[in-house]
Amino acid sequence: MTSQPEIKLSVRNLVEFMLRSGNIDSQFISNASALEGTRAHQKVQKDNQDKGYTPEVSLKYSFAYEGFSFRIEGRADGIIAGATGIIVDEIKSTNRPLESIDADYSETHWAQAKCYAFIYAVQNELPEISVQLTYFQLDSDEIKQFLKVFSQTELTTFFYELIDQYLIWARLTSDWVAKRNAAIRALDFPFASYRRGQRELAVAVYKTIAEQQKLFVQAPTGIGKTMSTLFPAIKSMAEGHTAKIFYLTAKTIVREVAEEAFAKMAEQGLAFKSVTLTAKDKICFQAETICDPDHCQYARGHFDRVNGAILDLLEQENRLTRPLIEDYAHKHQVCPFEFSLDLTLWCDCVICDYNYVFDPRVYLKRFFTDNGGDYTFLIDEAHNLVDRARSMFSAELYKKTFLELKRLFKDSDPGIAKALGKLNTHMIGLRKLAETGQHYRQSEAPKDFLPLLLTFINLAEAWLVKNEGNDSHEQLLELYFNALTFMRTAEFYDDRFLTYVENGNGDTKIKLFCLDPSHLLGEAIKRGRAAIFFSATLSPLDYFAEILGGDPDSYKISLPSPFDVKNRELLIADTISTTFRNREKTYPVIADRIKTVLAQQPGNYLVYFPSYKYMNAVFEIFSASYPEVVTIRQAPEMNEDDREQFLAQFRPVPGTAPAGMLGFAVLGGIFSEGVDLKHEGLIGAIIVGVGLPQICFERDIIRDYFNQKNHAGYEYAYLYPGMNKVLQAAGRVIRTETDRGVIVLIDERFSSPSYRQLFPREWFPHHRIRNAAELEKALQDFWAMAESQN
Repeated sequence: MTSQPEIKLSVRNLVEFMLRSGNIDSQFISNASALEGTRAHQKVQKDNQDKGYTPEVSLKYSFAYEGFSFRIEGRADGIIAGATGIIVDEIKSTNRPLESIDADYSETHWAQAKCYAFIYAVQNELPEISVQLTYFQLDSDEIKQFLKVFSQTELTTFFYELIDQYLIWARLTSDWVAKRNAAIRALDFPFASYRRGQRELAVAVYKTIAEQQKLFVQAPTGIGKTMSTLFPAIKSMAEGHTAKIFYLTAKTIVREVAEEAFAKMAEQGLAFKSVTLTAKDKICFQAETICDPDHCQYARGHFDRVNGAILDLLEQENRLTRPLIEDYAHKHQVCPFEFSLDLTLWCDCVICDYNYVFDPRVYLKRFFTDNGGDYTFLIDEAHNLVDRARSMFSAELYKKTFLELKRLFKDSDPGIAKALGKLNTHMIGLRKLAETGQHYRQSEAPKDFLPLLLTFINLAEAWLVKNEGNDSHEQLLELYFNALTFMRTAEFYDDRFLTYVENGNGDTKIKLFCLDPSHLLGEAIKRGRAAIFFSATLSPLDYFAEILGGDPDSYKISLPSPFDVKNRELLIADTISTTFRNREKTYPVIADRIKTVLAQQPGNYLVYFPSYKYMNAVFEIFSASYPEVVTIRQAPEMNEDDREQFLAQFRPVPGTAPAGMLGFAVLGGIFSEGVDLKHEGLIGAIIVGVGLPQICFERDIIRDYFNQKNHAGYEYAYLYPGMNKVLQAAGRVIRTETDRGVIVLIDERFSSPSYRQLFPREWFPHHRIRNAAELEKALQDFWAMAESQN
């Protein structure tokens, strides 16, 4: 064992990081690497298999240099044992005309191949070795090659000059890791004591990381899930159990909680670098996100300045939040989004959306392309990942788009128009199959459709490369990317998918629908070493462990609430049916029950409904009957500012008595989870209905799939997702040890065994309410007791 700091690098990352320069340019670049790039490599390799060609040769080189132990690794596309010696072949696929490519076309292409040649020459004691660049033209399948011979001495000089340039970054990393680990070892838990269940959770997280396992945790509100997962994960880093943490969330507000946890630990002396990723369209400085030097000053010369920006920020800051990234991006005139992505390489924790790890279209390939690494995934609000994963792993296309673009290209490019015409004709056939019942489904991938789509992709790709700025470019580009997504999704297709065609809204849709995301999530989790899935509502645990990619060896724990159950009153009004056929007759009854709740204790309340239609109907009746009550209601498609204005109505103004606010919202919406209204901010929630997802074709086919798989189709498609919405909404009420509040569940189904078995421990005891009088009495008793305890 060496005591020198170890630096692990891929050849590609070393070359691209040290040699990059120039502009960010969003001019269309072929995405052939995903589909056609592999074909190009395989064709070149196969055509040369009888000529001493060994494809995909893994190369690793470890050496001590300037106080470091380096490990450089990569994979050469081919090693050719020819009559005149050894040739290292590097294959690049391209849509560019080969006549536009000469021997000096790309410094980084040569550099990458020369690094592979250096490693091979040193390990095989070769005094000289040849390097060949093979450019494969995707439209014509023609190749163009350039060959150079290098001595081992020349390659050694080149390689170590590259390493010398990297030494500043190696020292930065080494010095930081030593400082960070010392600070971690000295760090105590940043609160005076652990809450109930908090130490148990922290110990479980540490054990899971140390054993490279998966953990599924239901941890009720108040335990402090963020700190209970981050603190042990950070501790495990100093012990060498993990190299990087990814804190994954579905919502901006949850990312802010993670940032606050790091700030709290920094106050206790923690030295730790975290970076928060923000979506490109949100962090872009321009009114329109066009990443090329003609439209954006930050794209112009970005790569000439970005390494300096990275060094400046890393030397000055530890918690790299969006405002900080924007400040340094302005200072150095670099693109804030690309800047933030580069910063992930140098930070200990990346706070980001689920899609940066799980979505096959946008996951961080700089970390996960070669089977991932020594990473820990902390997946917050993990109940949201089920439907998000189904969406990530599914793809859809529409007939109308093919037809519109066919007409657009009829005169300008008959080839593309013909390809689109064939796709449109195929969709007409599918439309006819779906005419009965508006749907058609099949268990196999649409094999006749995919070759037509691939032909279109190839033609569109060539056109897009040559026609930047054309009026039709943006429309074709959108369809091109959607088609690529469809083809990539087809590569994953197995018995966990279903193909369906749907007619509606004057159009026909074909969709590759991921019914069961467990396998693909499980594969994605393998990009790291350990994964902790946690939520206040991960019930039933067996269901979530299965659907989120767990296995029989995965750990599962359910923790009790740290709050005194006497601080909340849970009432079940189970004589009211809110099923769809009974809803209309319940409108005045629900309005009356809401008023009864408000009359017993003034304050802020939220009422949750299963749909906008139900909510609006009750809102109108309630407002007309009780105009003196101040009300507000959720609207569809509210943006972040709208959301903040809504919640501001519930936050008490210092020095003033709370006026009382009644909010109307929908279950499963933006106000039913991720909302933290403490103390007088919210003293009650009234939940109307059991939260079942709307009956629809997709939910029904999920039901049918799991009925065949485990005889639990209704539970997986409707019951569990619906009850999760109810649990989330109920969790808005009691947020701290001193909060007091009421939860009223209105629906006869809440008293049925199938629902009662999903009640968390903290929902016991509770009371069943038969009428308004019993509701009034129960609430009076609760608030009287609460008052006596003040």
